Amino acid sequence: VWHLVFMAFCAIVVVMGVVKGIEKMSKILLPALFVIVVVVAVRSVTLPGAGEGLKFLFVPDFSAVSSIGDLGNAMVQAMGQVFFSLSLGMGITITYGSYLKKESNIAKDTGIVVGLDSMAAILSGCAILPAVFALGFEPTAGPGLIFSILPAVFADMPFGAFFGFLFFILVFIAAATSAISLLEVVAAYFIDNFHWSRKKATIIMASLMALLGVFASLSMGPLSNVLIGGMNLFDALSFFTDKLLMPISAMLMCVFVGHVWGTDALMQELVIGSPSAIKLKKVLSVILKYIAPILILVILITGLLPA
Repeated sequence: VWHLVFMAFCAIVVVMGVVKGIEKMSKILLPALFVIVVVVAVRSVTLPGAGEGLKFLFVPDFSAVSSIGDLGNAMVQAMGQVFFSLSLGMGITITYGSYLKKESNIAKDTGIVVGLDSMAAILSGCAILPAVFALGFEPTAGPGLIFSILPAVFADMPFGAFFGFLFFILVFIAAATSAISLLEVVAAYFIDNFHWSRKKATIIMASLMALLGVFASLSMGPLSNVLIGGMNLFDALSFFTDKLLMPISAMLMCVFVGHVWGTDALMQELVIGSPSAIKLKKVLSVILKYIAPILILVILITGLLPA
């Protein structure tokens, strides 16, 4: 039920359009997200014993990379996290990029996006891990930490109900802004290529997503015995998108830009709003043509190997 409510909220924002819907909502939700995460992080790091959490977060544990294989695995995991966090290999970058003004400084905008994304990640770590350590829990639950351990963390924290409420508002905002972006991508595709109205494209695509999401949600409950390759539907969809589609899409994007469209054409676009970007031409050319595709291929292969 809550999944359907969530999808309805996302659909309403996308139906309202890029400026009146997505941009207006993002101007409210994203600053709110940063304010909330800062408030929760400040409370978390001031708990007695929070220092162990900060140590776990910021002090490197070189014993975990005692071999070349360990180092390679850590690098692959880091690259995979970057893919997920920055939505690389998705249609989001292309769709939102098409809404930019021609004179936009793409190099500067890219730096801002990467910087704010990294800041949000660090702040989120400061909001979660110090509290986990301060209250004697183990940070080994992965994504499930949010719903299994954190409620208990907030329950044991002074004013925990208030800070728990703020934190889960933060989680909702982060999920909503991401889901709105993903819905906009598929809606924009049908608007541009099939000339559907924004309302029609959004409602149809959101309905299909909502239906698929119902089964994905139930796969962690009543439908948990329905397996695809040994995985429930939720995990199977996650594997298909994260381990296959995103790396393949990003690799093909690098090949297209580097070898088909060409880095000269790329630079013509970049220098319109970023004259200094021409200095990066040779570096970008080498990265797009050779380095990035190889690293992405490593991510793809590693992701498909059994754990």
